[in-house]
Amino acid sequence: MHNITNLESPGARGAALPRRDITGVLLLDKPFGLSSNTALQRARYLLAARKAGHTGTLDPHATGLLTLCLGEATKFSGWLLDAPKAYQAQIRLGYRSTTGDGEGEITPVQPFTGSLATIESVLRRFEGVQSQCPPMHSALKVQGRPLYDYARAGLEVARAPRRIEVLEQKVEAWDGEMLTLSLKVSKGTYIRVLAADIGAALGCGGFLCGLRRTETGSFALQGAVTLRQLEALSMEEREKCLLPVDALLSGVPRIDLDDTQSLAIRQGRGLPCDLAGTPGQRFRVYMPTDRFLGICELTAERRLHPARLMTE
Repeated sequence: MHNITNLESPGARGAALPRRDITGVLLLDKPFGLSSNTALQRARYLLAARKAGHTGTLDPHATGLLTLCLGEATKFSGWLLDAPKAYQAQIRLGYRSTTGDGEGEITPVQPFTGSLATIESVLRRFEGVQSQCPPMHSALKVQGRPLYDYARAGLEVARAPRRIEVLEQKVEAWDGEMLTLSLKVSKGTYIRVLAADIGAALGCGGFLCGLRRTETGSFALQGAVTLRQLEALSMEEREKCLLPVDALLSGVPRIDLDDTQSLAIRQGRGLPCDLAGTPGQRFRVYMPTDRFLGICELTAERRLHPARLMTE
């Protein structure tokens, strides 16, 4: 078992941390007030991991599921970056925010006097594929600078609309001012923009005052651990919280190879195959021992070619 008593605290300066190579996927329940990177670095510290990354940021004022990839898992994080994500969002109607959320300057517009049926009717306009303009207060870069830099300088810059999709939405609660929605959306959707647009469509204004991510792809918040829970565990217990790398690829078709085929893939030679599928389709491949080897791609010549492999 590894001991971390000699590790310096996250963010401290001085001697380098005694990091190690450790691989796996950690489902973290990010707390309110921490940036995604700060949460990542604290989890990385607690596991003494040499290499780590996440699969999609959450704003500091948002909480919930942050999927972290350690070691070799970082090679396959891209499969989750494009996955749909689900949220519980709280929208305060009757007000407007300069940032679209509770961090901005809040001004009253007018109370919403309609019914729940009116809200549900308006929400239906926001279902499906649509265009969305990224907010000025975001990390999206224009000419090498994040948009929030321009916003803090009082500048408004042109932003190209992005294609998004609202896959599912449902009213969870409504008390006359606070509207709680459950949402499933495509990659790149800004929920605070959606909240402001819903408020505008209702004619009363609205801003996002609470956001909790509940799903990313096939992963759910119910399987996540908090930083406080992680801190209370021994290193051995922390390691047991890690999921295997191939958990990131549960939606990718699986192929089991024999020893000869496994060796060919590990040596980068590829294999002839008669698999059904289109060129470019990817498969996760395994050795006879059930060891995950990586991802292979089907070529136009009907060969299975290594695309990204685990390190030996």
